[in-house]
Amino acid sequence: MEHVTIGVGPVSMAEVVAVARDGSAVTIGDEALTAIDRARAVVEELAAAPVPAYGISTGFGALATRHIPTEMRTQLQKSLVRSHAAGSGPEVEREVVRGLMLLRLSTLCTGHTGVRRETAQLLASFLTHGITPVVREYGSLGCSGDLAPLSHCALALMGEGEVRDASGTLMPAAEALAAAGLSPVELGAKEGLALINGTDGMLGQLVLALTDLRGLLKVADIAAAMSVEGQLGTDRVFAPELQAIRPHPGQASSAANLMRLMADSGIVASHRGPDCNRVQDAYSLRCTPQVQGAARDTVEYAASVAGRELASAVDNPVVLAEEGRVESNGNFHGAPVAYVLDFLAIIAADVASISERRTDRFLDKARNHGLPPFLADDPGVDSGHMIAQYTQAAIVSEMKRLANPASVDSIPSSAMQEDHVSMGWSAARKLRKSVDGLTRVLAVEVLTAARALDLRAPLTPSPATAAVVRLLREAGVQGPGPDRYLSPEIETAVSLVASGAVLAAAESVIGELA
Repeated sequence: MEHVTIGVGPVSMAEVVAVARDGSAVTIGDEALTAIDRARAVVEELAAAPVPAYGISTGFGALATRHIPTEMRTQLQKSLVRSHAAGSGPEVEREVVRGLMLLRLSTLCTGHTGVRRETAQLLASFLTHGITPVVREYGSLGCSGDLAPLSHCALALMGEGEVRDASGTLMPAAEALAAAGLSPVELGAKEGLALINGTDGMLGQLVLALTDLRGLLKVADIAAAMSVEGQLGTDRVFAPELQAIRPHPGQASSAANLMRLMADSGIVASHRGPDCNRVQDAYSLRCTPQVQGAARDTVEYAASVAGRELASAVDNPVVLAEEGRVESNGNFHGAPVAYVLDFLAIIAADVASISERRTDRFLDKARNHGLPPFLADDPGVDSGHMIAQYTQAAIVSEMKRLANPASVDSIPSSAMQEDHVSMGWSAARKLRKSVDGLTRVLAVEVLTAARALDLRAPLTPSPATAAVVRLLREAGVQGPGPDRYLSPEIETAVSLVASGAVLAAAESVIGELA
């Protein structure tokens, strides 16, 4: 989609991806503007009242006991954003920053934050013009929201700090605003707080990870089908009647995919008769639906949490415009998102682990059923895919470390006012590394399985898996032969997995996978 309109209701995951990853333009709907105006009127009324209201006429966090006089409240908001824009480390990826900006805008449009419409519209303009604030890796504890990352974005709206323009050029925010014909915002009462107090960074990364994992789990089934074929395994264990007696939905979907992917395989048919002495395949082949299906179910649970969070208005204090009041709350705590981010890192590591085990079986002459050691052309002179498996193993080992949950940690902050935090941003950051690792591990399995299928000639693979082999060959990855520079072939396979080309090749033959 080229354009997304933000209303008072939740944005969809597809809209988040369109804006974050594809650069879609953003506008605010009329209903949302009305809701923004209604909430702003409540804030203005409370700002004029003699009674202190948190976030409007007081300090913040542990400094909330100080009542701030009217003439200092503009400075209060500026000071809040400047002091909280305290991130450090490498720049965060453009798609992550765009995602968190969109999600913050979505919350502003619910009419529960009390910002002015011009502030919300400037945030939408940043997205439309491709202006991306520089956000640093470290700074969020995942409670009181992703304060530091969001503060760097709010700072840019003020015309301060650094941004990258649509071409990726680094420049001062004031210059980017001027080039786009935009004016920086002068923050009013509560606006600074409303711009920085949300779970948007961790939620945006959750949505992007869910999008990637849904595709990668289908690729995992493709890779597994190629491995079962190449290792002369059986498809009988994936029969629907066997899955029905343990009715996990993900397991059934994965098993059905494997059956379809191996349909009409000459290799499988070659050892299906009464002379076959293979009683049971190894777990890494036979239990694929149980592992990759459980991963699917976990992804869908995480998606249900993401859906609820997308429908939330995360801010503190929150404006209840219908009742004309502002109330403090704890909805900014990132625990619901942090838990599922950690859970996804666990399933990514385990799917990568079973993929690596399937790959390793191809390379061991004692277990690969007649294939040359390491799939080498001239074993001893050639090493074949020996070190490709080392690469997989290194990545899987790293992913196991990344599966250690961030959300079980907490560290007190703000003079013990914020004494329990979620570490959800940290969970999100490590999940991004896990998703990249899974992509690479699956790519090596596809690469290795394709070589094995070629070595089974004149037996022929299924039409679906043959399409994947053909894709690799057409992309410049050669078939079996003497050793050659392997890293570029691995990177080609990685790009074909990441882009969706491997999935598309298989689905072009058998239709959409479950």
